[in-house]
Amino acid sequence: MNTLYNMTPREIVAELDKYIIGQESAKKSVAVALRNRYRRNLLSDKMKEEITPKNILMMGPTGVGKTEIARRLAKLMDAPFVKVEATKFTEVGYVGRDVETMVRDLMEASIRVTKQKHMAEKYAVAKERAENKIIEAIIPGKHKSAPQQPQQSGMVNFMVNGQTVAIPANMLPPQFTQGQQPQQPQQSEAEKQREASETQLAREQVRQQLRDGLLEEQMIEIPVQEAPKQNNLDIAGGGSISIGNIFGDMAPKRFKRKTMKVKDARKVLTEQEAQNMIDMDQVTSEALENCEQNGIIFIDEIDKIASGDGYRVGADVSREGVQRDILPIVEGSVVNTKYGPVKTDHILFIGAGAFSVAKPTDLIPELQGRFPIRVELENLKKEDFVRILKEPDNALLKQHKAMLETEGVSIEFTDDAVEEIASMASLMNDQTENIGARRLHTIMEKLLEDISFELPDPEKTSFIIDADYVRGKFEETIHAEDIDRFIL
Repeated sequence: MNTLYNMTPREIVAELDKYIIGQESAKKSVAVALRNRYRRNLLSDKMKEEITPKNILMMGPTGVGKTEIARRLAKLMDAPFVKVEATKFTEVGYVGRDVETMVRDLMEASIRVTKQKHMAEKYAVAKERAENKIIEAIIPGKHKSAPQQPQQSGMVNFMVNGQTVAIPANMLPPQFTQGQQPQQPQQSEAEKQREASETQLAREQVRQQLRDGLLEEQMIEIPVQEAPKQNNLDIAGGGSISIGNIFGDMAPKRFKRKTMKVKDARKVLTEQEAQNMIDMDQVTSEALENCEQNGIIFIDEIDKIASGDGYRVGADVSREGVQRDILPIVEGSVVNTKYGPVKTDHILFIGAGAFSVAKPTDLIPELQGRFPIRVELENLKKEDFVRILKEPDNALLKQHKAMLETEGVSIEFTDDAVEEIASMASLMNDQTENIGARRLHTIMEKLLEDISFELPDPEKTSFIIDADYVRGKFEETIHAEDIDRFIL
């Protein structure tokens, strides 16, 4: 079972807390839904078939963490996961992507995850085989020559009535002996064994040097399997078929010799050997089951396909058509893929949207009923912005500090500067368009623009950003009355 599914809901929330501030209800709903997938897998087959996943609909303004939750789940879990944009799909008959491609993308993700797992099991043997090929490339052995028929010295062989007859060369006219090569002396068994022993000894020395990392930069020539050419054939509906994938297995594998460093050759040969050792039929079978039982599809911007009540014209017709096309996939149907038919009955769907213009009730009732769990994400406040700047593992302040350290510069943000940045972000979101935590990116880029422009500079090795510096940078961009309101 996948690592994420072995985690308790509390542990999943704790993992998401490392990157996402607040939104406890959304994290809790996602964690419980994932744990229920694990619980279902422990049931009998009869009961397992009856239990369907409870799909989740996350609602909240932009920039509060809906998409980030999906991104972090994708990195955390080994199960098939795909994130799609609802705006990319159109109703059947319109130009655009067919909604069934989301299931095909999920199946591709499942193949990738399952194949990687099988290859990881073979890596130990694959590394050893790759090492042997590298050693053979550095010290090639003596190739065995094709066996030749023994021929007496000074004699020429002729076929007469199906029998070989040897005639002395000095008894034949010149035209019969022209081009005849002198017989090479046969190598004795002792010499062959001595050469083989010397080659083996040299290879063992090279093997030890490889393991000690002494030959990483040496250039060698290795055979690399050529990838089939991806000749794509466009089809109606915005999709394409790869001709190379269709006929790739029928054509023999082709190799070409490439020169590269030992450290690069080791990666290429290890992947190549691991690929050759796995059984793709078994991978496909496991991936199909994994996709059907553990797959998760995250549909972002689902509010953009909602349309209000009343007479619908233009794009609204297509939006409602997309909803009708998504409905059978969400409630359970069979989608044909190149790996076989995929049943969507037990795939978990998570929808997310800002719903700033449309409302969840603007979705067609049948689709609303397929998302029984609804979670509303909250607007971010000043306190949340302070935590976002400082607490997560990928906090913005940590990112900018790391970027400037590459230029040999250290930068420090005082506590009052962090408070000022958070206040500025909250103020701008209130007075203009509310874009959530993305406002912090705008402020931080503007704040450090001049410093980044002047680097590298040997005379400038450290900076301290305080509240006065932050206010000074934004006096011109924010209207005076806004600053007065902010100070009050």
